[in-house]
Amino acid sequence: MKDQLILLLLVALLLAVLWPRQGLIARWRTARRLAARTRQEDALKHILKAEVNGRPSSVASVAGALRLGENRAAALLAELERGGLLSFERGAPRLRPAGRELARHVIRAHRLWESFLADQTGISESEWHRQAERKEHLLSPAETDRLAAKLGNPLRDPHGDTIPADGEEVPADSGLPLTDVAAGERFEVVHMEDEPDSVYRQLLALGLLPGMHAQVEARSADHLDLLLPDQRRVRLNTVQANNVAVSMRPAFAAVADVALSELAPGGTATVVGLAPACLGAARRRLLDLGFVPGTLVSVELVSPVGDPTAYRVRGSVIALRRKQADLIRISPRQEAAA
Repeated sequence: MKDQLILLLLVALLLAVLWPRQGLIARWRTARRLAARTRQEDALKHILKAEVNGRPSSVASVAGALRLGENRAAALLAELERGGLLSFERGAPRLRPAGRELARHVIRAHRLWESFLADQTGISESEWHRQAERKEHLLSPAETDRLAAKLGNPLRDPHGDTIPADGEEVPADSGLPLTDVAAGERFEVVHMEDEPDSVYRQLLALGLLPGMHAQVEARSADHLDLLLPDQRRVRLNTVQANNVAVSMRPAFAAVADVALSELAPGGTATVVGLAPACLGAARRRLLDLGFVPGTLVSVELVSPVGDPTAYRVRGSVIALRRKQADLIRISPRQEAAA
């Protein structure tokens, strides 16, 4: 009886390890294949983003983006070259058509999944990127198209980044790197790169947001000291600063953000973002109407009874009820006269 029990346990153990699809070895192999594919797709995504933004990519840049040693990054790029996804020109990686198409798909899937998390879940903003980083490698092109249709084909993700339609090119990020801003100059944050995730989380923790006005108080070879609208002072290292894109502003409004509904007739403001309470279809509609971080908005007309109010945004006039305008956070423009 004891021998039979031991035999049964051994058989069960072997099945658990060797079962073709559900055994430990099969799962380990599946996980390894997924990890390898994820590294390849992340490398292609990095190269495409660098290309559309006019930045050079290299073995070193891929190593830094994927947090790999340079030898592993070189081996990874060699795999992609053998697979017909990229080639090398003068020592720099260049995407071939198949690699470009795959990179576009991964970026589109990522931004759509972030939109899904923002629209239809209660997951906090700090988790959107991390979860989308995993899901972007699991969605097929057909599943991505279905997700886009389910969301109503949104034009922008929750951070204001353009979601390219199937087959469309990924547009360049707007603005110039914060690392290019000199001490004493004033700027507006127009984009925060959400990769790598660790750097993006650091920027959020420091209080930086798209649409925010700030000033470089001092800089050195390895850091920048910023003055934020609420008079807080924060220090960014060059890695963090390089992940922030800005546009230059002639003056700095040292005021905290307020609701769009507080903007006076004739006033102009910059959209900082949407309130955390703005979720689902309401968030998607406001983003698609153009109320994305960094966008200028002004009061065009107030109805005789005070509600709704017509706002001009991106060349269009949009009427919003006060409860809708309450969900849009702005930084009123208080720029000095020229």
